[in-house]
Amino acid sequence: MPKPAKGPRLGSGPAHERLLLGTLAAQLIQHGRIRTTVTKAKRLRPVAEKLISAAKKGDLPARRRVMAVISDKSVVHHLFTEIGPRFAQRDGGYTRITKVGVRKGDNSSMAIIEILTEGTPAKRAVVSQADAIAKSAAKRDDAKKASAARVADRDSNAKKISERIANRLSAAVSEIEIESDSPKKATAKKAAAKKAPAKKAAAKKAPAKKAAAKKAPAKKAAAKKAPAKKSAK
Repeated sequence: MPKPAKGPRLGSGPAHERLLLGTLAAQLIQHGRIRTTVTKAKRLRPVAEKLISAAKKGDLPARRRVMAVISDKSVVHHLFTEIGPRFAQRDGGYTRITKVGVRKGDNSSMAIIEILTEGTPAKRAVVSQADAIAKSAAKRDDAKKASAARVADRDSNAKKISERIANRLSAAVSEIEIESDSPKKATAKKAAAKKAPAKKAAAKKAPAKKAAAKKAPAKKAAAKKAPAKKSAK
């Protein structure tokens, strides 16, 4: 009979314990972090780190050792292509356990076990490079925005200047038209001034003409009566 490992036993036997740890390891590799009891997290940590160490080698024997623990091929592929190369410059310490209190119901101590996503030299270099790229892109965007703002200001200033020039030209044209119309108005005023006395004289003669027109019928009647008187004599 195989000797059990040190520490609390998980499951009903060694085989059940291996299956349980293999399932937890697959979930941890797939999701990056899981929430479980402190006991399971402590028993899972060495298993997960051995799997990551095997994934760092990347050869066929290492893949077979991992497949003996995890049967899901997609999880194994993720472990060998994503997680293993991440820790190529790090020797151990791939996981972190954080206690998060107790569970309601049985008052079990709970913890979160997760695979580290940063802290390795290669990861820091990648992060610093990404930050530098982001900063340079931000500077380029700021420069583009500033140049666009300057172009917009130049366009607005040019538009204002063209409007001012157009207004001045229109004002000058109107002044020229007024100056050209002023001699005509002066001559018209002079002609009107010359005609004004004749109009006034005509206005004065108009009542006399009206009176003469009224007396004309009376004169005609007197002229007709005059021969009749002569004949009577």
